[in-house]
Amino acid sequence: MNIPAALISAGLAVNLVAADPPEWPQFGGPHRNFMTDSTGLAAQWPAAGPPQLWSRPLGEGYSGIAVDHGMLYTMYRTGTDEVVIALDAATGKTRWEHPYPAPMNGLALENGPGPHTTPLIMGDRVITIGIDARLQCFDKKSGELRWSKDLYQEFPGSTRMDRGYSTSPIAYKNTVILTLGGPGHAVIAFNPQTGAVLWAKSDFGNSPSSPVLINVQGQDQLVAFLDDGADKNSARGLVAGLDPENGQLLWTHPHKTSWDLNIAMPVYGDDGILLISSAYGTGARGLQLTRAGGKTTVKELWYNNRMRIHHSTIVRIGDYAYGSSGDFGPAPLTAINVRTGEISWQERAFPKASFVYAEGKFFVVDEDGDLSLAKFSPQGVQVLAKVSLLKSNAWTSPTLAGTKLYIRDRHSLIALEAGTR
Repeated sequence: MNIPAALISAGLAVNLVAADPPEWPQFGGPHRNFMTDSTGLAAQWPAAGPPQLWSRPLGEGYSGIAVDHGMLYTMYRTGTDEVVIALDAATGKTRWEHPYPAPMNGLALENGPGPHTTPLIMGDRVITIGIDARLQCFDKKSGELRWSKDLYQEFPGSTRMDRGYSTSPIAYKNTVILTLGGPGHAVIAFNPQTGAVLWAKSDFGNSPSSPVLINVQGQDQLVAFLDDGADKNSARGLVAGLDPENGQLLWTHPHKTSWDLNIAMPVYGDDGILLISSAYGTGARGLQLTRAGGKTTVKELWYNNRMRIHHSTIVRIGDYAYGSSGDFGPAPLTAINVRTGEISWQERAFPKASFVYAEGKFFVVDEDGDLSLAKFSPQGVQVLAKVSLLKSNAWTSPTLAGTKLYIRDRHSLIALEAGTR
């Protein structure tokens, strides 16, 4: 199996100072690609699904679950407040929580008020950002607020997205990086200890997607979807590569979609191919990245509008990537060859779904609340088990820490034992 280079390079997104890093420290997991090294996972479930450890109500939100040695971190909304919460992983009980005002101020939140982002664990800290771009840092054990920044106030001209801020932060060495949009601060890096700005670069607008770290022939690069600043009534958007050390812009490539709604995170492989995909009629592109003479060259290998990932996950295994293609209508699970752009198959085994991959299996949560265990291959889908567990809109990607599986819908959180016993 050809494991993407992101398994190595995007490991830089984890705080490597810790001797025993968190099991799921950020959006997308330990490698920021929705893949884990978990073993000892069951190959089949009973009719009721994997054993349930606990469940609890959680309030509104789509924030993912970060995991660090017996502690879970996520976010939710209650009334006009957002809440950062730490829970005991064994029982689901609240260890600490921190509410703060987060007015919705006319945002288009008919599909739920958020928050949308996943906390980032760095050393003894957890860093969060809510729908109003309030960036906060907490002591991960006590919940003490270490620092807070109102990014929209501190950086005039920032992009205010209609459905609330949704970019999950990423760590690079001892910096926290996120996209914000605006003149001179499209992408910003912060000191996680103090909140001080380390660099702020570029003049692009923002998009809802989260950035990812890759390595192009020996050079670390931060890849992010941004807004090219075109007429707001026309399709716009691009993907960009930046130097995570200083924010220097290395390359851009157009990837335009309606309302600049590039949402799904790009996917990179050890063959230098970057896969990008968006909904709203846009489709997918395969970009070959190479370096020579200190410069990165981008070559578009193919374009295919049948792979249109909305806001769910894309996972690449070998030469194939898998994701739910579609926005408001049917969203068939789709397999695409990342080298050629050819669609291998489309299968309506699930409604729009997100998933995590481990030990040859996919743990799938679809928007109707069903949890499935499946195998995807270039030949098709094999559903090993399926059970209905969640009751409301389920758009949050599952979290797999060891053999413990955490799934969330818009109102609740469930912990499951996915291992063999």
